[in-house]
Amino acid sequence: MAVEQPPAQAPAQAPARAGEQTRIHNIGYRNYDGPRLGRAYARRSLYSQSLRGSYGLGRSAKSKVLPMLLFVVMCVPALIMVAVAVATKAKDLPVDYTRYAIIMQAVIALYVASQGPQSVSRDLRFKTVPLYFSRPIETADYVGAKYSALASSLFILTAAPLLVLYVGALLAKLDFSEQTEDFGQGLVSVALLSLLLAGIGLVISAVTPRRGFGIAAVIAVLTISYGAVSTVQAIAHEQGSTSAVPWLGLFSPITLIDGVQTAFLGASSAYPGEVGPSSGQGVVFLLVVLGLVAGCYGLLMRRYRKVGL
Repeated sequence: MAVEQPPAQAPAQAPARAGEQTRIHNIGYRNYDGPRLGRAYARRSLYSQSLRGSYGLGRSAKSKVLPMLLFVVMCVPALIMVAVAVATKAKDLPVDYTRYAIIMQAVIALYVASQGPQSVSRDLRFKTVPLYFSRPIETADYVGAKYSALASSLFILTAAPLLVLYVGALLAKLDFSEQTEDFGQGLVSVALLSLLLAGIGLVISAVTPRRGFGIAAVIAVLTISYGAVSTVQAIAHEQGSTSAVPWLGLFSPITLIDGVQTAFLGASSAYPGEVGPSSGQGVVFLLVVLGLVAGCYGLLMRRYRKVGL
């Protein structure tokens, strides 16, 4: 009869040598003994890097194509207007400084949609935000740097064609004081527009780490709101409800800025029938703009307090 053999036991492992599990290997790293530049330097560096990235600087050639192309598209119509004004010895520019950004709002919306997600979506997708906050930089520093960088890049995009118009007006020997005043009003208008659109673009982009979803969402919000408000304003004007036309402008970023510059900057309104808000209504428009800017900043702070953990 066969006798059942007991299962073979694994050979006992040799006992670990003393200190093998707790050995610390010196691989040659040296302690940093240079200057500690602190939060301010980190904040400036993040702002500079984000601003450069908005135009593809310091990145691949592919990343430079779209922002540079949109910048050229913004400036080319201004160059054509200047050439026509100089050649025909016109008494005034074909387009007011305050109207130029309103006319080119589709190009501006494309820029916000492309660069807003680029600024924040990669940090969210690859979960690198906590790494930022492991350094001497806090949530307010990160949000402030990103917000300022996108607003600055938008201001460059919208102010550059105004500068072209201004230089062209001086070359055409138009009235210096009048052109300087109009140019200053145009800069104030695009500064407000840049702050507002940068906040809206970043808030929408920070919701999702998917850059494609962010681009589509920003385009939808900016273009659909402008188209819907313009359509309803036109219908209200045709039906004789002219008093409702200015108030409808509160529901779109572009028409909101148009109302502010009509009320306070002496701009001609782009509303149907040029029915712009009065000075009293303009105060409401300005408060809404400032409230939206502050609200966007607050929402970004709330968002990054969560994802930075």
